[in-house]
Amino acid sequence: MGIYCEQGPPLVEPKSDVTFMKQKQSLHSPRGVRGQRGTQHQRSGQLNQQLTDTMFLVGGWTSKNPSCPVERFCPLYNEWKLMAPMRSQRGDVGVCSLAGMIYVVGGRDDLTCLSSVEKYDPNTNEWSSEVASLSSPRSGVCVVEMDGYMYALGGHDGTVCTSTVERYDPEISSWTKLTPMRQPRSGATAAVLDGYLYVMGGTDGDMALCSVERFNPLDGTWQTCAPMGTPRERAGCAVYLGCLYVAGGRDELMLELSTVEKFDPHTLHWTPVPRMRNKRHQASLLVFGERLLAVGGWDGTSNLRTIETYNPDANGWRHFGSVKVSHPGGQCVLVKTTQKDVL
Repeated sequence: MGIYCEQGPPLVEPKSDVTFMKQKQSLHSPRGVRGQRGTQHQRSGQLNQQLTDTMFLVGGWTSKNPSCPVERFCPLYNEWKLMAPMRSQRGDVGVCSLAGMIYVVGGRDDLTCLSSVEKYDPNTNEWSSEVASLSSPRSGVCVVEMDGYMYALGGHDGTVCTSTVERYDPEISSWTKLTPMRQPRSGATAAVLDGYLYVMGGTDGDMALCSVERFNPLDGTWQTCAPMGTPRERAGCAVYLGCLYVAGGRDELMLELSTVEKFDPHTLHWTPVPRMRNKRHQASLLVFGERLLAVGGWDGTSNLRTIETYNPDANGWRHFGSVKVSHPGGQCVLVKTTQKDVL
């Protein structure tokens, strides 16, 4: 079952020449964004190659459902397709796309927290564990791409929540420690806006947080920002229409949330947005084809396979389809892949 409208035809029409809308890059970058290395293919007749945003839903693990599945959205057929599952069985992982690859960072298994990292190549549908590990084991680590690097923020080391920040360089497969966050946090969410890396919410080990801070890569410092209106652990976050949107999560009473709020970098204030149709803890929030999507999550009773989209003109959410299988704690990411269109 693909992305579809509740009533009427699919909202993403299946066409032979479908291409994905490219996401807007950060307004400015301190060093300039590194170029993506697209895989070169031999031409067979007249082929046109271009990098497009492709949506993947990665992971999701419990002791009762340890498969760690991966799904890829196929616009030609307007449906999700199961891909090669993750190699290792782990939950509470950080998932990030970087230089055309998908990285799964840290997490935990039945016994302990993990420091290992594995990556997925969408062009070959294969996983590799030949990636440098974090400096320490961490579950609930938040990862985000910025300027061609991957940042790993906080997490739980098995004893306490940490404020550790590390940056991964894919060209040399190495992590570098940076200035720690002001607040230890696990299960936080993060996004890049106007050249700053914002980190929001999470838990300090005792309760959910509403605090927000941002990292300036120019001087390597952290600055405290206006807090969210609601404490949120494992919420979804995305940059949409020039603002930070944060949706769902779990509050300080351990209740799943459907509430949404947005941060305007010009006014430096958070304002409420209409609620999602479902409560979504551990949901993914992303912009795909100029639409803001909320994917999956836990509603307090079951793991959701549904997707909903926010319409800024109508100022409301509506159902937008579903994925094939449930992904408890899994995360949805966009990856630049090579799309061939025969002319």
